Amino acid sequence: MANIKSQKKRIRTNEKARIRNRAVRSELKTLIKNVQAAVEEGNAEAAKTAAARAYKRLDQAAAKGIIHKNQAANRKSGVARIVKGLN
Repeated sequence: MANIKSQKKRIRTNEKARIRNRAVRSELKTLIKNVQAAVEEGNAEAAKTAAARAYKRLDQAAAKGIIHKNQAANRKSGVARIVKGLN
């Protein structure tokens, strides 16, 4: 354990950020699974709605530095490919 006061605070804040980031990453996975489920059902409208929600959350996660911007772009591309396959 650190002896320096600022380092103790850094440990606490890093832990809070880690937990928050883990929750966001989990949410991203869930949103992408929702798109896949809508496509498997053949529901184009639900798939497009779920894809739009996933795009927004991916962009937000990239903006906050939770995932890299290229990772967000790759995931958005994958979601678009899934939805396009429905047509």
